[in-house]
Amino acid sequence: MKYLDEFRDSTLLKEYLAEIKCTVTRPWSIMEVCGGQTHSLVKHGILRLIPDYINMIHGPGCPVCVTPLHLIDKAVHLALDKNVILCSFGDMLRVPGSEKSLLEAKAEGADIRILYSPLEAVRLAENHPDREIVFFAVGFETTAPANAMSVLQAAKLGLTNFSILTSHVLVPPAMEAVLDDPETKIDGFLAAGHVCSIMGIDEYYPIVEKFKVPIVVTGFEPVDLLHGILMTVRQLERGEYKLENQYSRIVKDEGNVNAKKVINDAFEILDREWRGIGTIPASGYELRKDFQAFDANKKFNIDLPKVREHEICIAGDILKGKKKPHQCEAFGKTCKPETPLGAPMVSSEGACAAYYHYSNQDAITT
Repeated sequence: MKYLDEFRDSTLLKEYLAEIKCTVTRPWSIMEVCGGQTHSLVKHGILRLIPDYINMIHGPGCPVCVTPLHLIDKAVHLALDKNVILCSFGDMLRVPGSEKSLLEAKAEGADIRILYSPLEAVRLAENHPDREIVFFAVGFETTAPANAMSVLQAAKLGLTNFSILTSHVLVPPAMEAVLDDPETKIDGFLAAGHVCSIMGIDEYYPIVEKFKVPIVVTGFEPVDLLHGILMTVRQLERGEYKLENQYSRIVKDEGNVNAKKVINDAFEILDREWRGIGTIPASGYELRKDFQAFDANKKFNIDLPKVREHEICIAGDILKGKKKPHQCEAFGKTCKPETPLGAPMVSSEGACAAYYHYSNQDAITT
């Protein structure tokens, strides 16, 4: 399959691994920003193949994981309203709230629909004018265009029974927050290729210059990741710091101009709370004033008390790259996919889930 098989080619893997081993001469800490990249690194055994000198640090690149606890509680509260159909992507259902998850609420009879597109929720609103349709809009810049389009479409149709509960977060401000943290030492980044496919790469130049760190926009297949690591190590060993695009087959400098316009039409940037991390300035999207009738948070005026995270869950430290999943005392014991204490154990992009499911996988060596 084009753009897939060739990026799992064992010959290229061995070539990149050999060059990495010949190039690296001292310890370097490299953060892969995206949880999808984390899963690929763990699943394909790349963490065991690369030299010990290279410490891959798993970043906060899982939007499900960083959705605030109180927002999960709001989604559950809405779902339990008999007049509401709560719609969501499937990866949000098992994320624990302070008392229950959406999956548990569904088991209690809540009308929760798993959809593949927010535009399906708009169609539901058309077909069920007597019900309130709420879409749980979670994601990075990658899912923002579709969520923005759903609001624009609902406005065009004049729907009054459609709204979104928004938890959109942005990658570059999170990278800056990690670099500003004195307890986290990052020498270079693998940036998330899918985010850059939408937004382009211009936002990363100021980060490179301000913090003097190399950033390599990288894909998700094993060859992509090893190539990205090699490109980063080359810069570090030479004392360079540049923005490079390994994922050029998908990512263009300007990104997707049409998608960015749709985002800007519906959303504006504001400060956003990240679960386990805290508030990061200018790190999220909120609906513009013209579309606040479609903001479920304002429409339903939900005022729930904020609750502290589970006392032994270290998801915040994992999302900041300070610790690895296996360093948590609850990992694989009281915290499992069936009984998660934190979102990284159940998200399809969570670092804890990756370690739990794939840590014993054989590395790619053939």
